Amino acid sequence: MSGEERVVRARIEDPDAMHRLGVQLGRVLRAGDLVLLTGPLGAGKTTLTRGIGEGLGVRGPVQSPTFVLARTHPSLVGGAPLVHVDAYRLGALSEHGGGAEELDDLDLDFEGSVVVAEWGAGVVAARDSWIEAVIERPLGGGAGVPDGGAPGGGPDAHAADLDEPAAWIAEPDWSQTPVEARTVTVTGYGPRWSVDAGDPLGALWVAAAAPSDAAAEAPGEAAEGAR
Repeated sequence: MSGEERVVRARIEDPDAMHRLGVQLGRVLRAGDLVLLTGPLGAGKTTLTRGIGEGLGVRGPVQSPTFVLARTHPSLVGGAPLVHVDAYRLGALSEHGGGAEELDDLDLDFEGSVVVAEWGAGVVAARDSWIEAVIERPLGGGAGVPDGGAPGGGPDAHAADLDEPAAWIAEPDWSQTPVEARTVTVTGYGPRWSVDAGDPLGALWVAAAAPSDAAAEAPGEAAEGAR
């Protein structure tokens, strides 16, 4: 691994912890930052993005952008807006000659915004620095295979992400079903996220992944990082 990569892995026990993780990440993001977000159906992608929006201080509600290519959430605190992109649809368009070009046509201010792109790898062009966040769940396959099968799981399966956090466990009555932990692996690429630049991803994950009663679990058991 090069000196310009930073990898942090956290075990996330429930939707509240996923939201906290997003809040902590949102607090270190700034205009021009790009987050590529990948995870199976119901893994918690929208829950994480809601937390990012809260950490940034943008106008909500933050919902899945499934039925539009992108949603822009303006800042309420004078900071960068959040642009939430559904790159799954862009990927489908790219098979017919669209894709990233379609995103360019939306005339979004990417340099002046924080961009979170669900299923963005391979569709949204990487910059000199970016973050890739991969959410894995114990059921439903790996991070690249949603519950419905192939990446994206088809339009109907993809739309179910709108039900998060209920979709967190893919059950109609999630309160009656044990919550399954997720593993979130975040990789920061490029000089913006390097250890030499102050390691902005380093310390925040412990606070985000720890339970609300911090005394119940040692921080080192809640999250771990590898350089």
